Amino acid sequence: MNDLIGYVSCAVLWLGLVVKAPDLVRHRHDPYLRAICAVLGLAGLCFFLGAPPTVGAVNRVGGIANLAAPLTYAAITAYSAASQILVVLWRGGPGVRRTARRWVLGYTAVVLGIATAFVLGEAPVERRTDLDTYYANTPYLREMIVLYLCAHLTAATGTAVSALRWAREVRGCLRAGLITLGCGALCGSGYSAAKLLAVAARWSGHDWPVLGSDVARSAAGLGALLTVTGVLTPLAGARMAEWRRARRTYARLAPLERELDDVLVRRSLRLPRPRWSSPAARLVWRQTSIHNALSHLDAYVDRQLYDETLKAARRAPGGSEQATATAWATVIAAAARGGTPAASRAAPAGESEWFRERAPGPEALVRIADALATSPLVRRATSPLVRQATGADAITASTTRAPERSSAV
Repeated sequence: MNDLIGYVSCAVLWLGLVVKAPDLVRHRHDPYLRAICAVLGLAGLCFFLGAPPTVGAVNRVGGIANLAAPLTYAAITAYSAASQILVVLWRGGPGVRRTARRWVLGYTAVVLGIATAFVLGEAPVERRTDLDTYYANTPYLREMIVLYLCAHLTAATGTAVSALRWAREVRGCLRAGLITLGCGALCGSGYSAAKLLAVAARWSGHDWPVLGSDVARSAAGLGALLTVTGVLTPLAGARMAEWRRARRTYARLAPLERELDDVLVRRSLRLPRPRWSSPAARLVWRQTSIHNALSHLDAYVDRQLYDETLKAARRAPGGSEQATATAWATVIAAAARGGTPAASRAAPAGESEWFRERAPGPEALVRIADALATSPLVRRATSPLVRQATGADAITASTTRAPERSSAV
């Protein structure tokens, strides 16, 4: 893996960190978000510190030969612990915080051991790419290398086993993310396994430089890429599902907005349409326009028409929510078209407050829009001929004639 690949990998990982940073700022006390950001940040830091140009710069600025080595090993160790903690927090269950705390304490001890071994050892010759095998037989440095590789192998293997075992119990994007994360952890364990084999070869008097450099680096790069992809897959899946729901709700609200279009235009109540926005933002825009129009119509509601339509709708097939939505659709359509007696005058005292108290919420608005689009009772109850009659019987009778009319057409 050349220098460019290492820096590109670092940039991609830190870009993911930048994308998640606003969520972390808003929910800074969420341990799950902190673990995700830690995995992204530390994985990028590993690639950044492990690149030979960075190694040379750190050694030169620090004035200590191979100073970059313990820093890189500490970053790899912290990344290993963060990955395992992420899976623990992700799955949840009893004792989650205690388990995560144990991982933190255990790998903090490993980092301290790496620093102590580096201080006690001697590494006068700068090695930017093969320090592990070059100093494999040097006292204290040998222990430092084995310590960080064993710690990384333990965490990577544990992460892989936990993720793949849990993947058998779930479905959807979570399952895909866990499988990808588990495969990435397996590749990560290949990094430490290759390094350990190269170090063991040096102990036995052999030299396998390709295994300790190219193979290990390739396994580390692929493992980090798969791990981060696995972490982000469920998040992306949840976001896409949210957008699909927002698009469906936005489309279902269209009949209600069209019914209120004349009021929105005449009273300049519609906000400017957002451009290049997400489905959720467009949904908020449409809901806001509808609420603005309903706030204007609250002085023109016909409470009697609402009660009469509700009685008639309850006699028809469907539940109480559908009947309420039909009654609201009828009142709103009648008020928007200006065809009811209440639409030409201010509402009596207390009627506007009645409307505000019973104003439909976001979910009810969707049912009202569906009733406007599909209910024959709404179409007939708001037609000019039927509005001349009063009472629930007239509304009910109009509903019974609706199928005959539609069939004749």
